[in-house]
Amino acid sequence: MEQALWTRTRLGRCGPPLDLLTARFDKHIYAPHAHDEYTIGVCVGGSEVIDYRGGHIRTGPGSIVVLAPGEMHTGGPGTPTDGYAYRALYAAPALLTEGSGLPYFREPLLDDPELAAALLRAHAELSACPDPLETESRLPWLLTALACRHSTARVETCVIPGAEAVARTVRDRLADELLSPPSLADLASDLGLSRYQLLRAFRTTMGVPPYAWLAQYRVGRARALLESGLRPSEVAALVGFADQAHLSRWFRRVLGVTPGAYRNSVQDGGR
Repeated sequence: MEQALWTRTRLGRCGPPLDLLTARFDKHIYAPHAHDEYTIGVCVGGSEVIDYRGGHIRTGPGSIVVLAPGEMHTGGPGTPTDGYAYRALYAAPALLTEGSGLPYFREPLLDDPELAAALLRAHAELSACPDPLETESRLPWLLTALACRHSTARVETCVIPGAEAVARTVRDRLADELLSPPSLADLASDLGLSRYQLLRAFRTTMGVPPYAWLAQYRVGRARALLESGLRPSEVAALVGFADQAHLSRWFRRVLGVTPGAYRNSVQDGGR
């Protein structure tokens, strides 16, 4: 099976695009090429052989590959029978410099199961529902962790001054603009911070990243609307979820039931 599915998301409202690739190939061999962005991939099946920097990289399930912008590479099946499958994202260099300088990865093949799992979760969920705030909350954080753990760059781990005030300001802006939340880059600029510093301050204070806080706030607003008798399909748009499926995913995460089941139970209880 030869399959490549591209998904485009954005880093915040009106922010720059970021592409995600879900690929499964039996025999496909890439011609030599390069990207303007960092290519960050995680192998999920089979084995791929990549020609890169005059040598060969052989991937296996769970391995992370980082290819630098502008560097030529190829790719093809590692064995005649198994093919290869991977998930990749294409990150502009600026996304990996938020907590540090431009990183250099001496080793393009990385063994980091925890980070690989986190990248795969983010890739799968953002491919299914490419929410701009979720993208901006999750990927810069993960990419900074990638640079810190495996490149020449080192991220400053100092405490953000006034972190609680920063978090409250961001929280209030997100709540006030829940239908079309501002980008974290714009909020950070207004506060004189980098996006990474804003994310660090928010996560330290609130215990969750901004997109997760906003999703839970939206669920709370949705409850009241469901209790008033509105249908889940109506409620999703009124509280800023992309669609009913997006509402249902977060409603079950927070409350353990679907919006429809919740609506039926509260209405039954009121009779």
